[in-house]
Amino acid sequence: MKHYLLIALFGLSIFTLSGQKNIYESGKFDEISQHHEVLAILPFLTRLDLKTDLSNEELRALERKEGLAVQNALETYFSKRKKKKKFSVAFQNTQNTNAILAKNNITYSNIDVYTIKELSELLGVDGIISGNLDLNILLSKGVPTEFSIIDYFLGEANYGRIGIKISDGKLGKLLWKYEKQITKKTGKNTDDLIDRMMKMAAKKFPYDRPKRKERRKQRKANRP
Repeated sequence: MKHYLLIALFGLSIFTLSGQKNIYESGKFDEISQHHEVLAILPFLTRLDLKTDLSNEELRALERKEGLAVQNALETYFSKRKKKKKFSVAFQNTQNTNAILAKNNITYSNIDVYTIKELSELLGVDGIISGNLDLNILLSKGVPTEFSIIDYFLGEANYGRIGIKISDGKLGKLLWKYEKQITKKTGKNTDDLIDRMMKMAAKKFPYDRPKRKERRKQRKANRP
């Protein structure tokens, strides 16, 4: 009986994991992004659903902290990969990004009312990396490490969802999007989560230099 239960759980876990990530890429990505040189990474818009009694002010402060943590984690990941010449674009220093936003009275609380085109022009970049984070824990402080099979079936082993988007600055169009469910297996904290999920998406990351070269070869081969 235990043997069949383990097989069923294994199958269920595979089915669950298969639906936890989703990558979208615009069919016109190469055409629109061919002149992209610099991208800005924005703080992620976060929605916290914590089982604690907090004032609205305290909750907003924590959401801002989590959003900035993802922004910082993405910059760290891209910086490490950039040293290995893996990307065809550069990434604006997030301190500069946040300073420019602050000088123009754009805060974490009101940044969502500005369009991608407006933000790109203001920041002087070719594209924007942004995203959303839904959490029921403070990811920056780490995910719980204990595992309970009851939590798994009750859905309490899931801690939220993250979505990363790349948009063209001139047109404001969505070019690439990566969504993933956050669980115990996706990373122990914000830096670990971003590092793991971006490595999983590395082969499909549109600014990966080897991938772009491969796609150019395919386009040339398909020409009549």
